[in-house]
Amino acid sequence: MNDKKAHWEKIYTTKELTDVSWYQNKPQTSLDLIAELKLNKDARIIDIGGGDSFLVEYLLDDGYTDITVLDISEAALARAKKRLGEKAAAVKWIVADAATFETEEQYDLWHDRAAFHFLTEESQVSHYISTLRKAIAKNGAVVLGTFSRSGPLKCSGIAIQQYSIEEMKALLEEDFEATHCENIDHHTPFDTVQNFTFCSFKRR
Repeated sequence: MNDKKAHWEKIYTTKELTDVSWYQNKPQTSLDLIAELKLNKDARIIDIGGGDSFLVEYLLDDGYTDITVLDISEAALARAKKRLGEKAAAVKWIVADAATFETEEQYDLWHDRAAFHFLTEESQVSHYISTLRKAIAKNGAVVLGTFSRSGPLKCSGIAIQQYSIEEMKALLEEDFEATHCENIDHHTPFDTVQNFTFCSFKRR
């Protein structure tokens, strides 16, 4: 087990759901941006770095039928499956590192809240963007959320890469048109505030 994977396995085996800064009872920003995209209920959705986020529950409750959740931590996904109970069988689960993930699948929506900003090396970012471009179907969409230039410099003790709205748009401008971008404050369970950059994109 590499150091990065070991770090996240430890987090998800030693901390409760509400004891991590990224916890959201309802991922409202993601849900709002996804709703704006007006996807069909059978749209193929992948949540990158989904961990044990509640997003999958809300998507299932909204009637989406083709959802994949990817995370580097097997423990995180196990927690999500346990919470979902019988509903977990309706979801595809992938244990993989977002920095090296590759797929032959095509998706109508690629969602990532706070996984991409852990990729701090140029080679990791390039690989991620290349995989995303290949994996998004014609007329597909992306919802991406990272720490903003006003946000933290680290998360869970690990250095991250901040992005402004302009920088995020530039990442995907070759193939995607930004449809909605804004900076959002996330209030952590510890009464601190983290500023995020969120953008949604549609394939040109």
